[in-house]
Amino acid sequence: MILSWNTTNKCNLKCKHCYRESGERLNGELSTKEGKELIDDICKAGFKIMIFSGGEPLMRNDIFQLINYAKNKGLRPVLGSNGTLITKEVAIKLKEAGVMAIGISLDSLNAKLHNKFRGCDNAFKDAILGMKNCRDVGLDFQIHTTIMNWNKEEIMYITDFSVAMGAIAHHIFFLVPTGRGKNIEKELLDKIEYRRLLTDIMKKQKEVSIQIKPTCAPQFIKVAESIGINSRFKKGCIAGTNYCIISPKGDVQPCAYLNEIAGNIRDIPFDYIWKNSTIFKELRTLKYEGNCGKCDFKIKCGGCRARAAFYNNGNYMAGDNSCFYYCK
Repeated sequence: MILSWNTTNKCNLKCKHCYRESGERLNGELSTKEGKELIDDICKAGFKIMIFSGGEPLMRNDIFQLINYAKNKGLRPVLGSNGTLITKEVAIKLKEAGVMAIGISLDSLNAKLHNKFRGCDNAFKDAILGMKNCRDVGLDFQIHTTIMNWNKEEIMYITDFSVAMGAIAHHIFFLVPTGRGKNIEKELLDKIEYRRLLTDIMKKQKEVSIQIKPTCAPQFIKVAESIGINSRFKKGCIAGTNYCIISPKGDVQPCAYLNEIAGNIRDIPFDYIWKNSTIFKELRTLKYEGNCGKCDFKIKCGGCRARAAFYNNGNYMAGDNSCFYYCK
């Protein structure tokens, strides 16, 4: 099971698709003490992988301390970062703290396009340098790319770039229009483009040794099976079943893009929320509606619960409108 903690809302970039609308630090973000108590409860709930994200987690002064605490508790700590603050010194400190891998964002091999999307003229240059610094100190990293209609033709090239850079994986995110992402909904792929690209991505997995993982595109499970690819991933959407996210102020949500609050850890211990929240219990029934409810692949795929909610007035059990399959 995987948990992501948005450790802070503070960020040095202003990305167009940010679901947290990050920028300034929020009043009331979890303290170091609260963060450690959260980590204790995450362990009690049986989670194994903990993602420290943001905002930009490296803008939190105690991030190395928190990572080390999670490592010593037996969790596998990983970092989700824009990469721009990973100097050689920071890379060394992250490795010493116990980080097992870092996800670094790269949305285009064209520096101007990446910088425009990330809201900073130096974002591309500094992210590449961050990757190199990780590689030089022996710290595993993977590249994260968000797909839009303007970079869809680059995705296979970015996978090749990931291999050349020494990344261990290329994770490809299909945008859910939440937060600032609502403003760029028109840049999403249509269903035909979505299916074609997912098929190309899964075929590409046969050509490269690193892991390729489509994210927020649960139909990739069926695509992989249909073209004879044995993906190690066996479940599409895991929101609320094997994954959840915690906001900078302690709100627990099924995923980053599903803005339903299951509880706040300042009121109720996280392990209790995870086991007893009404939202999580409903998601775990798999009693979907619409096309997802009729689909014979619903257990493996699950549809994107966040898109279901976004396009169906908050109903996260509705059908996934982005699905390109006809249901039986």
